[in-house]
Amino acid sequence: MEKRIIECVPNFSEGRDMSVIKQITDVIEAVEGVKLLDVDPGKDTNRTVVTFVGDPEAVSEAAFRAVKKASEVIDMSKHHGEHPRMGATDVCPFIPVTGITMEETVIFSRRVAERIGKELKIPVYCYENAALEEKRRNLASCREGEYEGLKKKLADPAWKPDFGPASFNERSGATAVGARDFLVAFNVNLNTTSVRRANAIAFDVREKGRSSENEKGEKISVPGTLKSVKAIGWYIEEYGIAQISMNLTNISITPVHIAFDEVCRKADARGVRVTGSELVGLIPLKAMLDAGMYFLEKQHRSIGVSDNELIKIAIKSMGLNDIHPFIPEEKIIEFVMAEKGKRKLVDMDLMAFMNETASESTAPGGGSVSAYMGALGVALGTMVANLSSHKKGWDDRWKEFSDLAARGKVIQNKLIDLVDEDTEAFNKIIEAYRLPRKTGEEIKLRKEAVQQAVKDAIMVPFKVMETAYSGFSLIREMVEKGNPASVTDAAVGALALRSCIKGAFLNVKINAVSLADKAFVNEILKKGSEIESKAVTEEESILKIVDDNITNQLKL
Repeated sequence: MEKRIIECVPNFSEGRDMSVIKQITDVIEAVEGVKLLDVDPGKDTNRTVVTFVGDPEAVSEAAFRAVKKASEVIDMSKHHGEHPRMGATDVCPFIPVTGITMEETVIFSRRVAERIGKELKIPVYCYENAALEEKRRNLASCREGEYEGLKKKLADPAWKPDFGPASFNERSGATAVGARDFLVAFNVNLNTTSVRRANAIAFDVREKGRSSENEKGEKISVPGTLKSVKAIGWYIEEYGIAQISMNLTNISITPVHIAFDEVCRKADARGVRVTGSELVGLIPLKAMLDAGMYFLEKQHRSIGVSDNELIKIAIKSMGLNDIHPFIPEEKIIEFVMAEKGKRKLVDMDLMAFMNETASESTAPGGGSVSAYMGALGVALGTMVANLSSHKKGWDDRWKEFSDLAARGKVIQNKLIDLVDEDTEAFNKIIEAYRLPRKTGEEIKLRKEAVQQAVKDAIMVPFKVMETAYSGFSLIREMVEKGNPASVTDAAVGALALRSCIKGAFLNVKINAVSLADKAFVNEILKKGSEIESKAVTEEESILKIVDDNITNQLKL
């Protein structure tokens, strides 16, 4: 399952007293499931931008606690700074990173906004995608008049807060809570020192474009070629080159790879060459994977390769190592967030995994091994698709096999995640059994926890069955259409999938023994039996095709 991650970037009206800032960041870091990524104080602006990421529920809790702490340690009646502001927590935007839609992010942001207004008695305006009124979509409109004009603004019925009281909170001011797209700061390096030429290219690509005159001498705006992109040219003395400095305000509209390629085209048209690029801050994993797939497809090569290979292609293609080494573990959000040792089994080498399985510990067991067998089975199908996409004489079919390889990669990655999930589910049963049972209430809670843990432990191998079965369609296509020299590899994949499904079903059944919800047990066993039966039929059918193929070749 893809992990849900959102980012929160609150701006606090304090940038000089680090003891105050630390009190705020401490409450953020105290929330489990949240990782603090950056704290950027500004003395002149007297403002600090904090960035943290994590599970939506955890991030929501951390955001509320941070706003609460800011209301306790920042007094807006004494605040002065260069940046526009209206509250102790001036803005609090939520940004979807992975596994979550903007619509879902809006729901989380509004829940936090409502809680701030209700529990902290701070007026809250919702802006950008979270806006409840169109005129409040623009942050500048919500903040117009700033803190000094807030009392008058709150008295205007047209500017009644979306949440919280319509009364002036002298200490905390007001807060704007929003939901916006992920912003990527992306600089493209040029083989020139000319700011004028760099600006010309920036004006070519940025959405705003440039001002010009028509035949009547009237000033008109000529838009650039890239939507949701802000750009300017500048000279970086440290590097000795000019850059196109871009803010990609919506990477779902203009991804980094499209921005890079467009700058290359516009630079080339002006006799300038792009030498590489630079990512400022962090980037979602998906953006890097999309970039890798984009550049592979331009070469008519299969995109069904590992994430590491896609990232490597993206780094090379965009020259992200041109100025500073691009270290994925430090630049990709999901990698920065990853807990070391979290995926204990799949991060082992083959020998270590085998030895851990053979040890006295009860996990990993048949469930984890079944999931891994399934992943290997689908990986064989993916391998045949990749080989077929590069087969000599099949050049016109590369896209067909590339798409199949990409489909296989998705399935095998899901099964790999389930290797550790199966062990985690078993461990949760053990934890539930260890809960205290001295009082009647404790006994009741322990029983409920055990039953829920058992149900979860049933569902993990059942997900393995469902996921593995979806791999048969890929294996069949590879046996029927793939590289003839590799049909037996695909056939081994079918054997592995059948074994995976039968093994996972054994785990479903043994766990079902101790579940009290017999209606659930009967339903899951019925569905499991159907999948197992279909898997056996699929395996037999695929092996017959392969055996017939080999028999015909032997006759020749």
